[in-house]
Amino acid sequence: MEIDILKNKPFFIAELYENLRSVIDPELGINIVDLGLVYNIEVWEHSKEINVTMTLSTKGCPAGEFIINCIWERLKQRHPDWQVEVQLVWEPEWTVDNISEEGKTQLGLN
Repeated sequence: MEIDILKNKPFFIAELYENLRSVIDPELGINIVDLGLVYNIEVWEHSKEINVTMTLSTKGCPAGEFIINCIWERLKQRHPDWQVEVQLVWEPEWTVDNISEEGKTQLGLN
């Protein structure tokens, strides 16, 4: 990810992604960012809204609600005066190709 540190919004979004690295998928033991579950983060500074678009590895993922709650809690802890929404989507479908190189290393796939 290329970050323009001169613009506040991209740096803020990068900070949000880093914050979400502390959310660990309990089944696989790696963070949801390196697992490729987070598709997008949008920020509306004027209304102080953060919208996370994400998916799960499967529709029946038993950890789904836990992961969504962890995302919401982590972002609210860091930015308590912001509105946080987590949107779960199924398109594009998650595949192992979504996993970062770091995630693949952690899972022993490299």
